[in-house]
Amino acid sequence: MEQRNAQENLKGLYRFIAAVIITATCGFSYAYAWFFELNSLLRRPFLERGNWMMVLLYTFMVIGIFLPFGAYKVGSSRKAHALLSQGLGLIFANGVELIFTAMLVGKFKKIPEIIPVFIKLYLCQCLLMLILTVTLINIYRWLFPPYRMLQIHGEHENGLADKMNARDDKFWVCGEISADSPLREIELEIDKYDAILLNDLPSELRNDILKYCFVHKKRVYFTPKISDILVVGSREMNLFDSPLFLNKNADSLIYYLFAKRCLDIIISLAGIILTSPFMLVTALAIHFYDGGPVFYRQKRLTKNGKTFDILKFRSMIVDAEKATGARLAGENDDRITPVGHIIRKTRIDELPQFFNILGGSMSVVGPRPERPEIHEDYCQKVPEFDYRLRVKAGLTGYAQVYGKYNTTTYDKLKFDLLYVEKANLFLDIQLILLTMRVVFQKEATEGV
Repeated sequence: MEQRNAQENLKGLYRFIAAVIITATCGFSYAYAWFFELNSLLRRPFLERGNWMMVLLYTFMVIGIFLPFGAYKVGSSRKAHALLSQGLGLIFANGVELIFTAMLVGKFKKIPEIIPVFIKLYLCQCLLMLILTVTLINIYRWLFPPYRMLQIHGEHENGLADKMNARDDKFWVCGEISADSPLREIELEIDKYDAILLNDLPSELRNDILKYCFVHKKRVYFTPKISDILVVGSREMNLFDSPLFLNKNADSLIYYLFAKRCLDIIISLAGIILTSPFMLVTALAIHFYDGGPVFYRQKRLTKNGKTFDILKFRSMIVDAEKATGARLAGENDDRITPVGHIIRKTRIDELPQFFNILGGSMSVVGPRPERPEIHEDYCQKVPEFDYRLRVKAGLTGYAQVYGKYNTTTYDKLKFDLLYVEKANLFLDIQLILLTMRVVFQKEATEGV
């Protein structure tokens, strides 16, 4: 037990040191570019303090961008995800710094000299991050092998243990016992393992096991129930001599909704302008493939059950649902055209939704807008599915970032309700940034 506590402390220390090394590498590589190439372009080059101030500002900017991107998750992320987060984060940091440097120089003719410096800097940083991050993750996995984990499972089959074992660098579910077993038998089995997975247990049994694991200092992973998620946003109130929590269950505050709408307008306008060349090429490709319509419109649901016409690029054959009715796309769905396969994998088919966002029927961040007939079908199976309509539908969100296209309805609902309970402007910005990483993840687009 003491050994596990010491190991957890060492893990935290290692992750902190790794974050410092990654940040310092980015900062010093920029310092080299600034001192030897960029500073000399100024009309009046900075002296020592001014130079180090530029390096310090850049370093803090990297930290501010890397944190929401998840670029420091050496102990928990896959190598590819960590490197992708760092690569995207550095594009943002260097892009902002390039604009700032051009403003400091103040001469338009100097821009062709500035851009190559930042391109070289970015490529150098990517190479350093590749070597550094892979090395740090390999050392972490060698120092801290996964805990031996016991799964205590209920009746619901969700394949969670298999999903966790697929990350064999982090999880090792090597034992299991049914929740129907006597409690004392379960407790004796718990004593043999380092960590416990509570998978779809009745509330009373789960509470008993959680208390036992707390006393014996066992690490616990558990699948939340809907009621667990609905109290995530509760606030502690210390007014009496009894602990009290408040769960308001009210709509978001007006100033957050105003800020969110402003963010929607800015991002949708920027998205339309920046992606217009891609939308034009996509429209031509769809039209010339079969001569059918470029866009398709469908009735979707948004906040409070209101319907709107969602706009997407057509990725399927014309009248794809004429014979079958409404159904989700499959892994090898023969209704998807060759052009459709490409735009679905790259998410280009979603780009016209920027017009829905600009019009106010959608938000950039929120639950995925569902079709009325599919929503009704889901509500028959899981009545709580209707709860996700407490907020406006979104282009991206918790389920879109952390789930997959073929994630179960129940798990998608949990993700959406987590967003409903935790919604704030910082979370919106974080999910928008993480969406850029998801675009490059093939598994996120797997069909049902």
